[in-house]
Amino acid sequence: MPQDLPGFYYDAEKNRYFPLKSPIPGSSSSRPSSSASTSAQKPPPISTKKQGKHGKVVKMVHVRELCGNSIISNKKKVDFQQQYENIRASKPTIWKYEGTQRVADAALEHVYVNIQTLDGVVESELLLTGGVNRNFSSYEAGGFAEPADNGTHYMPDVVQPLNIENQTSIKPPRLWKAIGSRTVMPSNVSCIKIPRNHHHPQAIDVDLSVSHAIITTLGSETSGGSIYSVNLSEPFEYGVGIDMLNERMDMISSTSKSTIWTADCVSNGNRTVIGTDTGAALVHMESERRSWIFRSKSDVLSLQFDCSGNIVLCGLRNGAILTVDTRQKPQDLRDKHLPKHQIPFPSIKASQSSSGRNKKRDNKWFEVRGNVHHTRSMFMPSSVSCLVALNLYDQYFLASSMDGTVRLYDHRLTQRGAVQMYEGNFNSHTRIQMGVDPSERFVMSGGEDFYLRLWRLKSGEMLYEDKFMNSVPSVLCWPRGGGSNRRDYFPGAWLGSREGLFYVNTS
Repeated sequence: MPQDLPGFYYDAEKNRYFPLKSPIPGSSSSRPSSSASTSAQKPPPISTKKQGKHGKVVKMVHVRELCGNSIISNKKKVDFQQQYENIRASKPTIWKYEGTQRVADAALEHVYVNIQTLDGVVESELLLTGGVNRNFSSYEAGGFAEPADNGTHYMPDVVQPLNIENQTSIKPPRLWKAIGSRTVMPSNVSCIKIPRNHHHPQAIDVDLSVSHAIITTLGSETSGGSIYSVNLSEPFEYGVGIDMLNERMDMISSTSKSTIWTADCVSNGNRTVIGTDTGAALVHMESERRSWIFRSKSDVLSLQFDCSGNIVLCGLRNGAILTVDTRQKPQDLRDKHLPKHQIPFPSIKASQSSSGRNKKRDNKWFEVRGNVHHTRSMFMPSSVSCLVALNLYDQYFLASSMDGTVRLYDHRLTQRGAVQMYEGNFNSHTRIQMGVDPSERFVMSGGEDFYLRLWRLKSGEMLYEDKFMNSVPSVLCWPRGGGSNRRDYFPGAWLGSREGLFYVNTS
C-alpha cells in the first residue's frame, strides 16, 4: 500500500510519486479526490481587496514558500519578486529637506567623490544642483562624519506616509552645504551632466573616478549660453568650504547669441554635445573646439548619447526625434555645407496624442543639415521634453513630450512606433526630466499637476500616483551604484522642485 507523502501524489499506473505543484507532462490525469490534494495543486490567489502593504507581503511570502516563485494575482500568474517590488514601489516613503527652496528646480545630479578629512581620504556623495535663480550649489550627502561648523545642516522630514508605523528603516542622509559651495552663474542653469559608463554590463556599476561634471547655462538677453567644467578628480577639502566651487570651474565654451537648453557627454568625458536653439554642436573638452553636428530652426530641447558614444538622439521643439551620427568630418561653425535633409512630418491623425491636442501644421516637412539618419526619425505629439537611453537594453530609449506623453522606443523598430506607452502623466509646456532606476525596473516623472508618477518599465503599469507638494517635480536623478563600502546604501531617487529637495525611497 503506497504511503501518503506531503506535497506528493502516487500515480498507480506509473508506480511513482510526483510533486503536486508541478505535474510531470505525460503523467496520469488521475488525482486524489480529497479536497486537501485539490487545493494543494493550485497556489492560492492574492486577494485584490484593499489591505495594507504588510498584509500583502506576508500573504505573498506564504504563497511563494508553499507554491514556488510563481503566484496568482488578479487571476493570472505573475513572478513573486516582481509583484513584491510593485507593492513596495506603490507605497514609497518620501522625505523633504526644509530650507532648500529654489536650489534644484532646473538641474540635479548625484556623483561620488573623494573628500580629504583629518583621518585621510574617504569616499562620499555630492548632490550638484542648479536653479532658475542662477545658483549652482553642491551638497555633501555621504553622512560619513560630523559636519564642520562652517556650513548649514539640512535634515530630512517625512512627508509620506504620515503614520510612523509604515516608515522604512532606511533613512536618507542629512545634507550639509559648506560655505563657498554655492556660486552664481551668468544666467540660469539649464543642465548638469556627469559621464556615465554605458559599456558596463551592470547598470548599477559605474566608474567612480569621475573626472568632471558639465554645467550649461541658458543664456540671457545680453549674452548666449555657456559651458563649464567642474573638476571632480582632485579630493575635496573637508571643512574648508568644499574648495570654493568657483575655483574648480572652468569655462569651456560660450555662445554669442544661442540659447543652450541641454547637454550630454560620453563615458570618458572627452566629448560633450549641446542642444541649442539653432541645432546641436559637439564640444571637445581638451581642445575646447566646438563644431556643429546638425543645424535646424527648431530648438533642441533634449539630447542623449547612445551606448556607443557615436550616435546622439536629439529631441526637438517641433516633436521630432532625430538620430545624428557624430563620426563625421568636423565642420567649422560658419560652414553651412552640411548635408541637407527634408524630414517629413507625420500626418495629423498619426501623430495625434491621446488627449487630442494637436495643432494643424502649415508645412509638411522641415529642413535639417547634418549627418542625420532621416529614415530613423520619429515624432512625439508635442515638443520633446526628455530622452533617456537604457543601459541593460541598449536598443531602447524613453521619450517624453510636453503634452504628457511618455513612450518607450526600439532603435530597430522606429518606423513601427512606440513599443510601450506610459499613461496618466500631465504636462502642457514644461521641460520635465524623467528618470529610470539603476536596475531599469521603474520609470518616474513629475507632472504639471504637481503629481509624481511611477510606472513599471516593461509592462507600462502605473504603480504610484500622488501629490505631496505644490510645485512641479521638474528634475530627478537616481544614484547609479555606490562605493565599495556601501553599495546601494541609499537606493532611492533624489527629486528637485521649486519647493526644494526631496528623497523618494521605493524599495
